[in-house]
Amino acid sequence: MTRSRISSRWILASVPLFAAAVLIGARTAKSGRVAVPTPPDTSAMALIARGRQGVLSHGCGGCHGGLDDPSSAGWLAGKMTDDQVFAVGACNVVHPDAKPCFKTYPRNLTPDNETGLGRFTERQIFNALRYGLRPEATPDVDITSMTPGQGNFPAHPRYLAPPMPWPDWRHMDDADLWAIAAYLKRAVKPVHNRVMESEGPPDFWASAYAKLAGPYPPKPFPTENERVPDQNGAAPNHRRGIGDGASTNNEVWPHCLVAT
Repeated sequence: MTRSRISSRWILASVPLFAAAVLIGARTAKSGRVAVPTPPDTSAMALIARGRQGVLSHGCGGCHGGLDDPSSAGWLAGKMTDDQVFAVGACNVVHPDAKPCFKTYPRNLTPDNETGLGRFTERQIFNALRYGLRPEATPDVDITSMTPGQGNFPAHPRYLAPPMPWPDWRHMDDADLWAIAAYLKRAVKPVHNRVMESEGPPDFWASAYAKLAGPYPPKPFPTENERVPDQNGAAPNHRRGIGDGASTNNEVWPHCLVAT
């Protein structure tokens, strides 16, 4: 009698557990997957890592603070010392008083809401890198043209002051620029450091960049200064003769090695 009661109690207690196990097994079998913990999504960290690498490899810290060391004090916090001030124009070390002369100050790239990039969206940061526009004068929309007044491009653009090399940055892949914007906005600690506005001409460098910056997108490959590799993917070759300084063993040299 005692053994019967114990067996009955064991069976009754086991039924819920067995049912739960069957239910879990049924769900697992139905989905075709093993019931294991879901690993954390690393896509966001991959984006941040890509942006960080872009900032490091393009020397952002050389002007904006911290050099190439993210652990350095003042990392990307903008102008903090006088040696971070740039003189742009006719002035230089030999002729510091020559005119025109504009002083430019690397801005605070940390996401501080008052003094840095915190008040701007990642799209505004992207547009600044791609089109050279100051974030505060950049629309939070997709820009499709570099012609003022067309494709959401500002009719009176305010460009970033030199020596910011945005004409080079604009040729980077969209994914790289978005990653850099994400890193600056999400992964850098905010530093409250108000940097004064850079000096510049009344047109905010528009006429200067109209002469210095090439077309975007660039002309299709190949231009008159480029060439298509041969069918093996190598540079087109030609046989050099004695008259152009080659050796007499009929070696084949690439075009780029002809001129010395």
